[in-house]
Amino acid sequence: MTGNRITWQDGQYGVPNDPVIPFIEGDGIGPDIWRAAQRVFDAAVKHAFGGERRIVWTEILAGEKAHRETGEWLPEATLEAIRNYRIAIKGPLTTPVGGGIRSLNVTLRQVLDLYACVRPVRYLAGVPSPMRHPEKLDVIIFRENIEDVYAGIEYAAGSPEATKLREFLGDSFGARMAEGSAIGIKPMSAVNSKRLAAKAVQHAIDRNRSSVTLVHKGNIMKFTEGAFRDWGYEVARERFPDQTIPESEVGKGEARDGKRVIIKDRIADSMFQQVLLRPSEYAVLATPNLNGDYLSDACAAQVGGLGMAPGGNIGDGVALFEATHGTAPKYAGQDKVNPSSLILSGTMMLEEIGWQEAAAAIVRGIEGAIAAGTVTYDLARQMPNATEVPSSGFADAVIAHIERG
Repeated sequence: MTGNRITWQDGQYGVPNDPVIPFIEGDGIGPDIWRAAQRVFDAAVKHAFGGERRIVWTEILAGEKAHRETGEWLPEATLEAIRNYRIAIKGPLTTPVGGGIRSLNVTLRQVLDLYACVRPVRYLAGVPSPMRHPEKLDVIIFRENIEDVYAGIEYAAGSPEATKLREFLGDSFGARMAEGSAIGIKPMSAVNSKRLAAKAVQHAIDRNRSSVTLVHKGNIMKFTEGAFRDWGYEVARERFPDQTIPESEVGKGEARDGKRVIIKDRIADSMFQQVLLRPSEYAVLATPNLNGDYLSDACAAQVGGLGMAPGGNIGDGVALFEATHGTAPKYAGQDKVNPSSLILSGTMMLEEIGWQEAAAAIVRGIEGAIAAGTVTYDLARQMPNATEVPSSGFADAVIAHIERG
Protein backbone atom coordinates (compact mmCIF):
# COMPACT_ATOMS: atom_id res chain seq x y z
CA MET A 1 0.00 0.00 0.00
CA THR A 2 1.46 3.35 -1.03
CA GLY A 3 0.65 6.89 -0.02
CA ASN A 4 1.93 10.43 -0.31
CA ARG A 5 3.91 12.77 1.90
CA ILE A 6 2.43 15.62 3.87
CA THR A 7 4.17 18.84 2.82
CA TRP A 8 4.79 22.16 4.56
CA GLN A 9 4.85 25.52 2.84
CA ASP A 10 4.24 29.09 4.03
CA GLY A 11 3.25 27.86 7.46
CA GLN A 12 0.63 25.42 6.20
CA TYR A 13 0.46 21.65 5.81
CA GLY A 14 -0.38 20.22 2.43
CA VAL A 15 -2.28 17.02 3.18
CA PRO A 16 -3.10 14.46 0.48
CA ASN A 17 -6.05 12.08 0.74
CA ASP A 18 -3.63 9.23 1.52
CA PRO A 19 -0.95 10.66 3.82
CA VAL A 20 1.88 8.42 5.00
CA ILE A 21 2.08 8.70 8.81
CA PRO A 22 4.87 6.96 10.74
CA PHE A 23 4.11 5.34 14.08
CA ILE A 24 6.19 4.06 16.99
CA GLU A 25 4.19 1.43 18.84
CA GLY A 26 6.12 1.99 22.08
CA ASP A 27 7.42 -0.14 24.92
CA GLY A 28 5.59 -2.12 27.60
CA ILE A 29 1.89 -1.73 26.93
CA GLY A 30 2.65 0.23 23.77
CA PRO A 31 1.89 -2.57 21.28
CA ASP A 32 -1.45 -3.34 23.00
CA ILE A 33 -2.72 0.23 23.00
CA TRP A 34 -1.34 0.94 19.53
CA ARG A 35 -3.26 -1.97 18.00
CA ALA A 36 -6.44 -0.71 19.62
CA ALA A 37 -5.86 2.92 18.66
CA GLN A 38 -4.94 2.23 15.04
CA ARG A 39 -8.22 0.43 14.43
CA VAL A 40 -10.12 3.38 15.89
CA PHE A 41 -8.25 5.88 13.70
CA ASP A 42 -8.92 3.90 10.55
CA ALA A 43 -12.60 3.44 11.39
CA ALA A 44 -13.07 7.14 12.13
CA VAL A 45 -11.40 8.25 8.90
CA LYS A 46 -13.44 5.78 6.86
CA HIS A 47 -16.68 6.85 8.56
CA ALA A 48 -15.97 10.59 8.29
CA PHE A 49 -14.90 10.59 4.66
CA GLY A 50 -16.74 7.63 3.17
CA GLY A 51 -13.57 5.88 2.08
CA GLU A 52 -12.27 8.86 0.08
CA ARG A 53 -9.41 9.38 2.54
CA ARG A 54 -7.18 6.95 4.37
CA ILE A 55 -3.99 6.93 6.42
CA VAL A 56 -1.08 4.86 5.15
CA TRP A 57 0.75 3.74 8.29
CA THR A 58 4.47 3.01 8.32
CA GLU A 59 6.25 1.68 11.39
CA ILE A 60 9.44 3.31 12.64
CA LEU A 61 11.50 2.13 15.59
CA ALA A 62 12.50 3.62 18.94
CA GLY A 63 13.00 2.26 22.43
CA GLU A 64 13.33 -1.40 23.32
CA LYS A 65 12.19 -2.75 19.95
CA ALA A 66 14.70 -0.55 18.14
CA HIS A 67 17.46 -1.68 20.49
CA ARG A 68 16.63 -5.34 19.92
CA GLU A 69 16.51 -5.01 16.15
CA THR A 70 19.20 -2.41 15.43
CA GLY A 71 21.32 -2.08 18.57
CA GLU A 72 20.27 1.58 18.85
CA TRP A 73 17.62 3.12 21.11
CA LEU A 74 16.79 5.88 18.62
CA PRO A 75 17.99 5.15 15.08
CA GLU A 76 18.76 8.04 12.78
CA ALA A 77 16.34 6.49 10.26
CA THR A 78 13.50 7.13 12.71
CA LEU A 79 14.37 10.80 13.05
CA GLU A 80 14.71 11.15 9.29
CA ALA A 81 11.31 9.51 8.70
CA ILE A 82 9.59 11.96 11.04
CA ARG A 83 11.31 14.89 9.36
CA ASN A 84 10.34 13.56 5.93
CA TYR A 85 6.70 12.70 6.62
CA ARG A 86 6.20 15.57 9.12
CA ILE A 87 3.39 14.04 11.21
CA ALA A 88 3.92 10.99 13.44
CA ILE A 89 2.45 9.32 16.52
CA LYS A 90 3.97 7.17 19.26
CA GLY A 91 3.19 5.04 22.27
CA PRO A 92 5.09 5.32 25.57
CA LEU A 93 8.86 4.73 25.61
CA THR A 94 11.02 3.38 28.43
CA THR A 95 13.46 5.66 30.23
CA PRO A 96 15.30 4.35 33.31
CA VAL A 97 15.34 6.54 36.42
CA GLY A 98 18.86 7.57 37.37
CA GLY A 99 21.57 6.07 35.16
CA GLY A 100 21.24 4.41 31.78
CA ILE A 101 19.91 5.91 28.56
CA ARG A 102 18.74 9.48 28.43
CA SER A 103 15.01 10.11 28.00
CA LEU A 104 14.05 9.22 24.44
CA ASN A 105 11.03 11.49 24.71
CA VAL A 106 13.21 14.50 25.56
CA THR A 107 15.71 13.56 22.85
CA LEU A 108 12.98 13.38 20.20
CA ARG A 109 11.67 16.80 21.21
CA GLN A 110 15.08 18.44 21.17
CA VAL A 111 16.53 16.84 18.04
CA LEU A 112 13.36 17.52 16.02
CA ASP A 113 12.90 21.00 17.56
CA LEU A 114 9.39 20.18 18.75
CA TYR A 115 9.32 23.20 20.99
CA ALA A 116 5.68 23.14 22.12
CA CYS A 117 4.26 20.32 24.20
CA VAL A 118 0.51 20.76 23.79
CA ARG A 119 -1.81 19.10 26.31
CA PRO A 120 -5.58 19.70 26.03
CA VAL A 121 -7.32 18.89 29.30
CA ARG A 122 -11.10 18.63 29.31
CA TYR A 123 -13.70 16.36 30.81
CA LEU A 124 -15.44 13.61 28.87
CA ALA A 125 -18.88 12.88 30.25
CA GLY A 126 -19.04 9.76 32.41
CA VAL A 127 -15.35 9.49 33.28
CA PRO A 128 -14.84 9.02 37.04
CA SER A 129 -13.21 12.08 38.60
CA PRO A 130 -12.30 13.17 42.14
CA MET A 131 -13.84 16.59 41.44
CA ARG A 132 -17.43 17.65 42.01
CA HIS A 133 -17.50 19.60 38.75
CA PRO A 134 -14.69 18.33 36.51
CA GLU A 135 -16.47 19.79 33.49
CA LYS A 136 -15.44 23.28 34.62
CA LEU A 137 -11.83 22.58 33.67
CA ASP A 138 -11.23 23.01 29.95
CA VAL A 139 -7.70 24.22 29.31
CA ILE A 140 -5.00 23.75 26.70
CA ILE A 141 -1.50 23.76 28.12
CA PHE A 142 1.38 24.96 25.95
CA ARG A 143 4.58 23.85 27.64
CA GLU A 144 7.99 24.98 26.38
CA ASN A 145 9.56 21.70 25.42
CA ILE A 146 13.32 21.84 24.89
CA GLU A 147 15.07 23.98 27.51
CA ASP A 148 14.69 24.90 31.22
CA VAL A 149 16.00 22.08 33.45
CA TYR A 150 15.12 19.60 30.67
CA ALA A 151 18.11 20.88 28.70
CA GLY A 152 19.98 18.08 30.50
CA ILE A 153 22.91 20.22 31.66
CA GLU A 154 23.70 18.75 35.07
CA TYR A 155 26.66 17.33 36.92
CA ALA A 156 26.76 14.66 39.63
CA ALA A 157 27.56 15.48 43.23
CA GLY A 158 31.29 15.21 43.86
CA SER A 159 32.16 14.97 40.17
CA PRO A 160 35.11 16.98 38.82
CA GLU A 161 32.70 18.94 36.61
CA ALA A 162 30.44 19.92 39.50
CA THR A 163 33.41 20.82 41.68
CA LYS A 164 34.98 22.97 38.96
CA LEU A 165 31.68 24.73 38.22
CA ARG A 166 31.01 25.34 41.92
CA GLU A 167 34.45 26.86 42.36
CA PHE A 168 34.08 29.00 39.24
CA LEU A 169 30.70 30.35 40.31
CA GLY A 170 32.03 31.08 43.78
CA ASP A 171 35.24 32.74 42.66
CA SER A 172 33.75 34.70 39.77
CA PHE A 173 30.29 35.65 41.02
CA GLY A 174 30.27 35.04 44.75
CA ALA A 175 27.73 32.23 44.44
CA ARG A 176 27.69 30.00 47.49
CA MET A 177 26.62 26.38 47.59
CA ALA A 178 27.44 23.41 49.78
CA GLU A 179 30.61 21.49 49.04
CA GLY A 180 29.88 18.34 47.07
CA SER A 181 26.68 19.74 45.55
CA ALA A 182 25.14 18.30 42.42
CA ILE A 183 24.58 21.16 39.98
CA GLY A 184 22.01 21.63 37.22
CA ILE A 185 21.75 24.55 34.79
CA LYS A 186 18.40 26.12 33.89
CA PRO A 187 18.72 27.92 30.53
CA MET A 188 15.70 29.87 29.29
CA SER A 189 16.04 31.95 26.14
CA ALA A 190 14.05 34.75 24.61
CA VAL A 191 13.80 32.98 21.24
CA ASN A 192 12.36 29.75 22.62
CA SER A 193 10.09 31.41 25.17
CA LYS A 194 8.71 33.84 22.60
CA ARG A 195 7.91 31.26 19.97
CA LEU A 196 6.13 29.13 22.58
CA ALA A 197 4.09 32.13 23.73
CA ALA A 198 3.30 33.07 20.13
CA LYS A 199 2.00 29.57 19.39
CA ALA A 200 -0.20 29.68 22.50
CA VAL A 201 -1.63 33.08 21.61
CA GLN A 202 -2.21 32.12 17.98
CA HIS A 203 -4.04 28.99 19.13
CA ALA A 204 -6.27 31.08 21.40
CA ILE A 205 -7.08 33.41 18.53
CA ASP A 206 -7.74 30.59 16.05
CA ARG A 207 -9.92 28.62 18.49
CA ASN A 208 -11.75 31.61 19.98
CA ARG A 209 -10.30 31.02 23.44
CA SER A 210 -10.82 33.83 25.93
CA SER A 211 -7.38 34.08 27.53
CA VAL A 212 -3.75 33.00 27.63
CA THR A 213 -2.17 32.78 31.09
CA LEU A 214 1.62 32.86 31.45
CA VAL A 215 2.51 30.53 34.34
CA HIS A 216 5.88 31.22 35.98
CA LYS A 217 7.85 31.40 39.22
CA GLY A 218 9.23 34.83 38.44
CA ASN A 219 8.89 36.07 42.01
CA ILE A 220 11.88 33.85 42.89
CA MET A 221 13.64 33.11 39.58
CA LYS A 222 13.50 36.63 38.22
CA PHE A 223 15.89 36.30 35.29
CA THR A 224 14.62 32.98 33.95
CA GLU A 225 10.96 32.47 34.77
CA GLY A 226 10.42 36.18 35.31
CA ALA A 227 11.84 36.76 31.86
CA PHE A 228 9.50 34.09 30.45
CA ARG A 229 6.59 36.17 31.74
CA ASP A 230 7.96 39.39 30.30
CA TRP A 231 8.73 37.82 26.93
CA GLY A 232 5.18 36.47 26.76
CA TYR A 233 3.66 39.91 27.26
CA GLU A 234 6.12 41.30 24.73
CA VAL A 235 5.07 38.79 22.07
CA ALA A 236 1.40 39.57 22.60
CA ARG A 237 2.02 43.31 22.46
CA GLU A 238 4.27 43.29 19.40
CA ARG A 239 2.87 40.47 17.27
CA PHE A 240 -0.83 40.52 18.18
CA PRO A 241 -1.56 44.14 19.18
CA ASP A 242 -5.10 44.21 17.78
CA GLN A 243 -6.06 40.73 18.95
CA THR A 244 -4.87 40.74 22.57
CA ILE A 245 -5.21 42.90 25.66
CA PRO A 246 -3.31 42.67 28.97
CA GLU A 247 -5.43 41.73 31.96
CA SER A 248 -4.27 44.95 33.64
CA GLU A 249 -6.10 47.02 31.00
CA VAL A 250 -9.40 45.16 31.13
CA GLY A 251 -11.96 47.39 32.80
CA LYS A 252 -9.64 50.40 32.84
CA GLY A 253 -10.97 52.34 29.93
CA GLU A 254 -10.43 49.41 27.59
CA ALA A 255 -13.20 47.00 28.49
CA ARG A 256 -12.91 43.75 26.63
CA ASP A 257 -15.03 43.75 23.49
CA GLY A 258 -15.32 39.98 23.20
CA LYS A 259 -12.83 39.79 20.34
CA ARG A 260 -9.49 40.21 22.05
CA VAL A 261 -7.65 37.51 23.96
CA ILE A 262 -6.83 38.52 27.54
CA ILE A 263 -3.15 37.97 28.45
CA LYS A 264 -2.72 37.10 32.11
CA ASP A 265 0.06 35.77 34.30
CA ARG A 266 0.03 33.70 37.47
CA ILE A 267 2.70 32.46 39.87
CA ALA A 268 3.08 28.70 39.38
CA ASP A 269 2.13 27.59 42.90
CA SER A 270 -0.92 29.84 42.83
CA MET A 271 -1.91 28.35 39.48
CA PHE A 272 -2.28 24.93 41.08
CA GLN A 273 -4.91 26.44 43.39
CA GLN A 274 -6.58 28.30 40.55
CA VAL A 275 -7.22 25.20 38.43
CA LEU A 276 -8.90 23.63 41.46
CA LEU A 277 -10.86 26.58 42.80
CA ARG A 278 -11.52 28.73 39.70
CA PRO A 279 -10.93 26.49 36.68
CA SER A 280 -13.48 28.16 34.42
CA GLU A 281 -11.43 31.39 34.41
CA TYR A 282 -8.61 29.81 32.38
CA ALA A 283 -8.52 28.76 28.75
CA VAL A 284 -4.92 28.49 27.50
CA LEU A 285 -1.88 28.17 29.76
CA ALA A 286 1.66 28.92 28.52
CA THR A 287 4.39 27.58 30.76
CA PRO A 288 8.12 26.89 30.99
CA ASN A 289 9.11 23.26 30.72
CA LEU A 290 9.14 22.02 34.32
CA ASN A 291 6.06 23.98 35.44
CA GLY A 292 4.15 22.62 32.48
CA ASP A 293 5.16 19.06 33.28
CA TYR A 294 3.75 19.31 36.79
CA LEU A 295 0.68 21.30 35.84
CA SER A 296 -0.43 19.16 32.91
CA ASP A 297 -0.43 16.00 35.02
CA ALA A 298 -2.22 17.73 37.90
CA CYS A 299 -4.91 19.00 35.54
CA ALA A 300 -5.27 15.57 33.94
CA ALA A 301 -5.94 14.10 37.39
CA GLN A 302 -8.98 16.36 37.73
CA VAL A 303 -10.65 14.92 34.62
CA GLY A 304 -9.84 11.24 35.07
CA GLY A 305 -6.05 10.82 35.06
CA LEU A 306 -3.29 10.31 32.53
CA GLY A 307 -5.14 7.42 30.95
CA MET A 308 -7.50 10.01 29.46
CA ALA A 309 -4.88 12.68 28.67
CA PRO A 310 -3.70 13.31 25.10
CA GLY A 311 -0.54 15.13 24.10
CA GLY A 312 1.43 16.38 21.16
CA ASN A 313 4.91 17.76 20.56
CA ILE A 314 4.65 20.39 17.87
CA GLY A 315 7.22 22.46 16.02
CA ASP A 316 7.08 24.33 12.75
CA GLY A 317 6.09 21.82 10.11
CA VAL A 318 6.81 18.74 12.22
CA ALA A 319 4.65 17.19 14.95
CA LEU A 320 4.80 14.03 17.04
CA PHE A 321 1.74 12.98 19.03
CA GLU A 322 1.99 10.60 21.97
CA ALA A 323 0.37 8.80 24.85
CA THR A 324 1.20 10.85 27.94
CA HIS A 325 1.45 7.98 30.45
CA GLY A 326 4.22 5.45 31.05
CA THR A 327 4.93 1.99 29.69
CA ALA A 328 3.32 0.02 32.60
CA PRO A 329 5.49 -3.05 31.90
CA LYS A 330 3.64 -5.27 34.38
CA TYR A 331 0.62 -5.12 32.05
CA ALA A 332 2.57 -5.61 28.82
CA GLY A 333 1.01 -8.12 26.46
CA GLN A 334 -2.17 -8.47 28.54
CA ASP A 335 -4.49 -6.39 26.30
CA LYS A 336 -5.66 -4.68 29.47
CA VAL A 337 -4.77 -0.99 29.65
CA ASN A 338 -6.96 1.92 28.64
CA PRO A 339 -5.87 3.13 25.17
CA SER A 340 -7.75 6.44 25.44
CA SER A 341 -4.65 8.62 25.92
CA LEU A 342 -3.19 7.41 22.64
CA ILE A 343 -6.56 7.49 20.88
CA LEU A 344 -7.20 11.07 21.99
CA SER A 345 -3.67 12.02 20.96
CA GLY A 346 -4.70 10.73 17.56
CA THR A 347 -7.60 13.18 17.53
CA MET A 348 -5.07 15.96 18.03
CA MET A 349 -3.09 14.55 15.11
CA LEU A 350 -6.17 14.50 12.91
CA GLU A 351 -7.00 18.07 13.87
CA GLU A 352 -3.43 19.13 13.08
CA ILE A 353 -3.81 17.88 9.49
CA GLY A 354 -7.26 19.41 9.14
CA TRP A 355 -9.34 16.20 9.39
CA GLN A 356 -11.61 17.55 12.12
CA GLU A 357 -14.56 15.38 11.09
CA ALA A 358 -12.63 12.21 11.91
CA ALA A 359 -11.37 13.68 15.18
CA ALA A 360 -14.90 14.59 16.24
CA ALA A 361 -16.12 11.09 15.37
CA ILE A 362 -13.52 9.58 17.71
CA VAL A 363 -14.53 11.82 20.60
CA ARG A 364 -18.19 10.85 20.06
CA GLY A 365 -17.16 7.20 19.96
CA ILE A 366 -15.24 7.39 23.24
CA GLU A 367 -18.06 9.27 24.95
CA GLY A 368 -20.55 6.69 23.68
CA ALA A 369 -18.50 3.77 24.98
CA ILE A 370 -18.07 5.40 28.39
CA ALA A 371 -21.74 6.34 28.61
CA ALA A 372 -22.64 2.71 27.89
CA GLY A 373 -20.27 1.58 30.67
CA THR A 374 -18.07 -0.43 28.31
CA VAL A 375 -14.64 0.46 29.68
CA THR A 376 -11.23 -0.89 30.64
CA TYR A 377 -10.36 -1.96 34.19
CA ASP A 378 -9.12 1.45 35.37
CA LEU A 379 -12.52 3.03 34.77
CA ALA A 380 -14.62 -0.08 35.48
CA ARG A 381 -13.46 -0.28 39.09
CA GLN A 382 -14.77 3.25 39.64
CA MET A 383 -18.06 2.91 37.74
CA PRO A 384 -20.94 0.90 39.24
CA ASN A 385 -22.45 -1.62 36.82
CA ALA A 386 -19.74 -1.07 34.21
CA THR A 387 -18.70 -3.86 31.85
CA GLU A 388 -14.94 -4.36 32.00
CA VAL A 389 -13.36 -5.02 28.61
CA PRO A 390 -9.76 -5.35 27.38
CA SER A 391 -7.97 -2.70 25.33
CA SER A 392 -9.18 -4.33 22.13
CA GLY A 393 -12.73 -4.56 23.48
CA PHE A 394 -12.75 -0.86 24.29
CA ALA A 395 -11.63 -0.16 20.73
CA ASP A 396 -14.51 -2.33 19.49
CA ALA A 397 -16.96 -0.31 21.58
CA VAL A 398 -15.59 3.02 20.37
CA ILE A 399 -15.74 1.90 16.75
CA ALA A 400 -19.32 0.69 17.17
CA HIS A 401 -20.36 4.11 18.45
CA ILE A 402 -18.44 5.85 15.65
CA GLU A 403 -20.28 3.77 13.06
CA ARG A 404 -23.65 4.57 14.65
CA GLY A 405 -22.92 8.21 13.96
